[in-house]
Amino acid sequence: MVDYRRCFGQAIGRLRDERRYRVFADLERDVARFPHALWRPDGADGPTRDVVIWCSNDYLAMGQHPEVIGAMTAAAQAFGAGAGGTRNISGNNHPLVKLEAELADLHQKEAALAFTSGWVSNLAGISTIAQLLPDCLILSDALNHNSMIEGVKRSGAEKQIFRHNDMTHLEELLKRAGRERAKLIVFESLYSMDGDIAPVARIADLAERYGAMTYVDEVHAVGMYGAHGGGVCEREGVMDRIDVIEGTLAKGFGTLGGYIAADQVIVDAIRSYAPSFIFTTALPPAVAAAAHAAVRRLKTSNVEREGQRRQVARTKAALSAAGMPVMENPSHIVPVFVGDAELCKTASDMLLERHHIYIQPINYPTVARGTERLRITPTPAHTDAHVDALVEAMSDVWQRLGLPRKVPAGASAEGLGAVAAE
Repeated sequence: MVDYRRCFGQAIGRLRDERRYRVFADLERDVARFPHALWRPDGADGPTRDVVIWCSNDYLAMGQHPEVIGAMTAAAQAFGAGAGGTRNISGNNHPLVKLEAELADLHQKEAALAFTSGWVSNLAGISTIAQLLPDCLILSDALNHNSMIEGVKRSGAEKQIFRHNDMTHLEELLKRAGRERAKLIVFESLYSMDGDIAPVARIADLAERYGAMTYVDEVHAVGMYGAHGGGVCEREGVMDRIDVIEGTLAKGFGTLGGYIAADQVIVDAIRSYAPSFIFTTALPPAVAAAAHAAVRRLKTSNVEREGQRRQVARTKAALSAAGMPVMENPSHIVPVFVGDAELCKTASDMLLERHHIYIQPINYPTVARGTERLRITPTPAHTDAHVDALVEAMSDVWQRLGLPRKVPAGASAEGLGAVAAE
């Protein structure tokens, strides 16, 4: 007879042996004082300690914005807490209809479709598109996110992996496939572990030249890039040349959910065929209303984007001046190289326990072994005093642990994307 508990225990044991077992801090964000939060190191009933969060994906602090919170609470009072079921059973709730119209307008597309998460929107979008196209070949960037990889797998279509952001390699694969075959290029606009940005215009050029569809994941860019927060594709002026734009509501927009925006016929096909849309409960009205408020605010306000850019630049400059191994990139991501899983976890623990600074360690499989790092994400809510305290704390930890002061040549996020893609 199989010892089921032993199997699961051994699986967890392997993670512990490899120093990959993850422990989640018990944190309570303080809306009035974000990025401050209360940490309960001794469990739910223990005392709290004040900490500063430096690794939130609420990049623009929209999760604490009064307009967003106000929209959520008003919608909950008016419509209740839940959505009542799938949209196929319960129909649309009106805040969700308004949200999708706002997202379609943001990306200058005919329609948009909201999902419960960005992971689900990628799974549904990529797999359904590829399944509906005859003999589709998927061309996928080597560092695409797990959700994109799962969408590719679920499609059952043939896939070929092109080297990360390598346009020569992508063109070779497109040329080999021929113009007559259906092709779908899937890539991210901004890769969140290294912070590098895809050559979106060149990808659009190649897609047009060789007759391919394009699908871009903008989850780490929407809200933050472009004049209206439409992402890297808006900033580069190519939104109209990308067939499907996928985004999230849980990062720059500070709420919850994912979405795709495209021509009406593409959106309708995914709505009608994707099991992960058809059989999943819809976003609650309160969440949809909050997301709508965030999107609408960032379409007209640059205050949040300018505040973030200022603090990102200041953080990168201050850490570099202090001799920290900041991995250079042109985005809002601030990765600081460690290069060892156990030391990365120790550095994170030391920052939290000694300096009351919370930065989650990034280890394999999110990044490749040997490229472990702390991933810092400054927001407009971080002050210059917060930056100064961060630099002082990290300098202390680096000195105590004898951590590297330089980024090795070739260090990059060759983790989950590259491993799972092959």
